[in-house]
Amino acid sequence: MVSTSSKLKSVENFNLLDALMGRRSRRFFIGAEIPDGYFKYKSLHEPLPLDETEEMLVVLAMTGNTGWHNLIMRGNRYVPYLSNYAGSAGGRVFPSAAGFHTSELFFTDDNGVYFFKSHDAPALADRNELGLFDLEEQLQAHKGRLKKIQNGRLDLPPKVPYVEDHNTWVVNHPSTMFCVPVGDLAQHVLLLLCYMLQNGLVLTDDVNKRPIPGIERFKNIVDVENVWPLTFVEQSSLSELSTELSISCFCGVLMLQAMGLGGWMFDGVDPYSVLGAGKVKGLGFRYDTDNRWATPNITGLQGVFEAHTPPHVKDMREAVAKIVKRKFGEGGPFNPDTPGYYKETAKVRSSAQKHSEEFIDCVALQAQYVYDTFGKFPATVPSVFTATYLQAQHIDLDFYDKFYEKGAYLQSHAKHMENWHS
Repeated sequence: MVSTSSKLKSVENFNLLDALMGRRSRRFFIGAEIPDGYFKYKSLHEPLPLDETEEMLVVLAMTGNTGWHNLIMRGNRYVPYLSNYAGSAGGRVFPSAAGFHTSELFFTDDNGVYFFKSHDAPALADRNELGLFDLEEQLQAHKGRLKKIQNGRLDLPPKVPYVEDHNTWVVNHPSTMFCVPVGDLAQHVLLLLCYMLQNGLVLTDDVNKRPIPGIERFKNIVDVENVWPLTFVEQSSLSELSTELSISCFCGVLMLQAMGLGGWMFDGVDPYSVLGAGKVKGLGFRYDTDNRWATPNITGLQGVFEAHTPPHVKDMREAVAKIVKRKFGEGGPFNPDTPGYYKETAKVRSSAQKHSEEFIDCVALQAQYVYDTFGKFPATVPSVFTATYLQAQHIDLDFYDKFYEKGAYLQSHAKHMENWHS
C-alpha cells in the first residue's frame, strides 16, 4: 500500500500553474457508462470509490481552515475603532465578503452523507516560520470536525427533474463524491444590514415603495434618508454568497488536478431537491410554502445547519443577537480572549467597537419588518442557498485515450493509480 505521506508529497509537489492551466471538466469515471451517441462507451473497470485521504483532501481544498485571518484594519467612519464586519476569527481557503463566512460544506459518498463544520473553526494547526502548514497535521485536525448525518448515499436520484438531463448519467452515481456547499443567506443579509448601519445606511422597501416604519426613531445614530433598496441589498448578498460557494468549488477543482482525480464543478442539479424541498429527501432541510412565494423557502436542518430566521429563532431580534454573539462572544473575532497571531492579539481584538443596544434594535427593526411583511427573511431571495457543486471521482483513462488526442489529462491523472493505489 502507498503510505499517506507519499500520497501527500505528490500533492505538495504539484505545480500551481499546471493546476490552473490543466483544469478541465473530466466527467467520465471508472465504472461509468454512456449508452449511446458519439461517446458511447462502457467502462471496463469496476467502480472505485475515493479513499479517506482522497476525500479529506477534497474537503480541505474546498473549505479548509487556514488559521487566523487578518481582519479589516480601518474605516473612516469609526476611527480609531477597528472595523468589526467579520463574522469569524478563522480564515478558510476561500475569501468571504467582509469576512462574513456564512457557508458550510456537505458531501456524500457510498457510505453516507456528511457535514463538515468550518465557518467558526479556530486555527486548527500552527503555521511554521515560512507561513506554511504541515499537510498531514492539517488533515488530522480537520478529520475531527466531520459529522455523519445520514447513512447511505444522498437521496438524489440521477434522473430528471432532480438532476438536469445532461448530468443523469454521471451525477451522484456509486463511487462518486458529490459535494454541496450551502450558505445561510439570511445571516449574510443580516451581516450586511450591520455593515450598512456602520456606514450610515438603512433599508427602504422598494417593493412596496415605503420606508421602514419606525426607522425615524434612530435618526440620532444614522441618516434615515440615506437608504439602499431592499431588493438591491438582497441581490448583493446573493451575489456575494454565490461567489463564496463557487470559489469553494474552484479550490476543490484545483485539488483534483493535483491529486490526479476526475471531476468538475457545475450547477446542473435542482437545488431544492438537493436540500430536500420536494419529493426526495436530499439533505433533509426544513422548508415552508406560502402563496406569496414562487418557490418553497428552505430554512435549515435542525441541530446541524440552521439559518438566522424563524422558525430557528423566535424573532429577528434573536437572530441579530446571535450575530452579535458570534462576533463578540467566546471564540469571536472581536473577543479579547480569542487567540490570534498578532503580536498583541487581545489589544487588536478589543479595539473593535461592540454593537450597542440601540444599534441592535435598529438592525432588528429592519429585519423584523421584512419578515412580517413578506412572511420570510430575506424577502426576495432564499433563506438558505446552494447553487454550485463539485463532484470528485476516479478518471477512466481508457475513455479519454479512445476519444481524445494526447494531452486530455495530466501526468497526475496518468500516475494516480500508481501513486495512490498500487
